[in-house]
Amino acid sequence: MKNSVILSTQPDQAPRKARSILVRMNLSMWIGFAIISALVLAAILASQLSHYPPAKQNLFDQLSPPGAAYVLGADQYGRDIWSRLLFGARYSLLIGFLAVLSAMIIGTFIGMIAGFKGGKVDIILMQIMDVILAFPSLILGIALVALMGATMTNIIAAIAFTSVPAFARVARAAVITQRDREYVQACSAMGFSGSRTLFRHILPAILPEVMVLASLWMANAVRTEASLAFVGLGIAPPAPTWGGMVRDGFQVILNSPYLALFPSLAILLLVLAFNLIGDGLRDLIDPRLKDSHS
Repeated sequence: MKNSVILSTQPDQAPRKARSILVRMNLSMWIGFAIISALVLAAILASQLSHYPPAKQNLFDQLSPPGAAYVLGADQYGRDIWSRLLFGARYSLLIGFLAVLSAMIIGTFIGMIAGFKGGKVDIILMQIMDVILAFPSLILGIALVALMGATMTNIIAAIAFTSVPAFARVARAAVITQRDREYVQACSAMGFSGSRTLFRHILPAILPEVMVLASLWMANAVRTEASLAFVGLGIAPPAPTWGGMVRDGFQVILNSPYLALFPSLAILLLVLAFNLIGDGLRDLIDPRLKDSHS
């Protein structure tokens, strides 16, 4: 009976924890969510918020400064910077979200298996993760995209591949912490399979930690995508990407610094928003970290 009570209450802890997090959200998290919401809305409504298509060129308006005709100016090809920023947000948000989601699913699965099985399985999987971690993520991402080709799918795959070890390590550590608890022992005593115990009972318990990492890693994915575009390995023109806009702006930075400034500020704002959300979630889930920061 005692084991049954333990099992029946454990799966409900994750939803209650999620509701508690929503109630206890701090100011920085609200600011982060507000920025992300505004950027997502702007990306969705890009066609309605812009007066020009992002790839439309007007050679008579080359390097036009910010003004009535072009809110944020025009680039060296006469393209509206405001329009390209709005449409570029779609690529940054979509690539970052899909890359982190893929890395979270794959890395969490690997880490859970390694932490739950232990022994040789744990050693082999973690050594593979250590090999990937031995390479700087940006350098590895550049190498993978250069090898596979600069397409949106390949960029997402490269960013996800470099992010998998981080999720695997966090998931493994969390599973090791959970696997000796009473509800896991009760699952074993009642004859539950390892997969049922792992995915139905342990996964909800470790999911908050994984989600914190995902929110922080979104910022890293956005930076990586912008860096790839800056070195010429982003989505091919004329598709507007923030990193590509920064690269184009650097060609005329002395005469028209706003061309590189505005997309750089957009990248900064998006990365800052994800970091605010991630730091806030981390402090809510583990208050000891918040106390150590104060």
